[in-house]
Amino acid sequence: MTRILHILDHSLPLHSGYCFRTRAIMKAQIASGLTVAGVTGVRQNQHGYVSKQAAEEFDGLQFFRTLAQVQGPSPIREWREVAALADRVEQVAREWQPDILHAHSPALNGLAALRVAEKTGLPLVYEIRAFWEDAAVGNGTGKEHSPRYWLTRQLENHVVNGADAVAVICDGLRADLIARGVKPAKITVSPNGVDLDLFGQPPARDETFLSELGLADKSVMGFIGSFYDYEGLDDLIAAMPLLQASHPQAHLLLVGGGPMEDSLKNQVKRLRLDSAVTFTGRVPHEEVERYYGLMDIMVYPRKSMRLTDLVTPLKPLEAMAQGRLVAASDVGGHKELIEDGLTGTLFAAGNPQRMAEKLASLLDNRGAWSRTIATAKKFVETDRNWSSNILRYTPVYQRLIALKSLERAA
Repeated sequence: MTRILHILDHSLPLHSGYCFRTRAIMKAQIASGLTVAGVTGVRQNQHGYVSKQAAEEFDGLQFFRTLAQVQGPSPIREWREVAALADRVEQVAREWQPDILHAHSPALNGLAALRVAEKTGLPLVYEIRAFWEDAAVGNGTGKEHSPRYWLTRQLENHVVNGADAVAVICDGLRADLIARGVKPAKITVSPNGVDLDLFGQPPARDETFLSELGLADKSVMGFIGSFYDYEGLDDLIAAMPLLQASHPQAHLLLVGGGPMEDSLKNQVKRLRLDSAVTFTGRVPHEEVERYYGLMDIMVYPRKSMRLTDLVTPLKPLEAMAQGRLVAASDVGGHKELIEDGLTGTLFAAGNPQRMAEKLASLLDNRGAWSRTIATAKKFVETDRNWSSNILRYTPVYQRLIALKSLERAA
């Protein structure tokens, strides 16, 4: 039975889009007959959960932990992180005996995996979920064209060139790698998907909960996620007075939190929208489905930048699977997921006026919602279901294992 060792930044029991993609991949691979496990680096302990055991199991998945303590100024600390993770991966590889090393971005994970692949002769698949230098710009922790941005990009290129195969989550990332000189045949697209066991059933509308939140008889525009600047929630708030001019019952429900939370709340007060916008704060993951059920239209107003144009988000797919109507900005990542007028609605990024107009049009044409929702759900079930998505890895794994066997026999 083929054994896959995933090399990760962090994992369950932490909750993030990164963790949920990992969970979905591993669960689907186990269901397909593969044996899988994961190794996390020292950053597992920097996300709010401290691992105390060298091996742990969560939700039926096995994870090996890197328990080393790493300190020092940047970039010394990062090099020590790579060394600690490489040591742990090598130890696990020799004991657990995987057939494939499957490392997931950021590049530091790929660099550690590359060292182990060179030592052990194991084939390496490196998967890029986002270019970390662009993600840093998006969340405000980095600047484009800075020395750190350049170094991160060079590390990524080094890992991509050294890996036996590369996987990316969308066509935008694939096109960018090809522009850098990576051969198309080396790249496999494994798009974001939905675990339909978790998101396949539309949530019931809880009328009592709706009333408790003061949303009875409201048309609820919703967003669930992290409040980063690139998500464009300030544009969505700016659109609300324009939308309410024609639809006074329109209400915005924002579920989550993040760096922009205080700024967004101040914007709401400045625009005197306290009665039209509700902030719930962060909610437990098991409560998220309950909030989905309250929302008439899920809105994703991402700003246009490298990160959002190259990378496809997961949330719109989850919303489609939940039977929600989706409206989103026309950035490249959204256009890979949403066909305007067919599976959802697209509006001009960074333009509150156009956003309000598109949302008003949707509210005026509720009779068309059921067809759009059904088409979007079918798209997710057919093209973005993890049980079929993971099959894209299979020929890559088989080819690399066969190639390595021939090399050993030679």
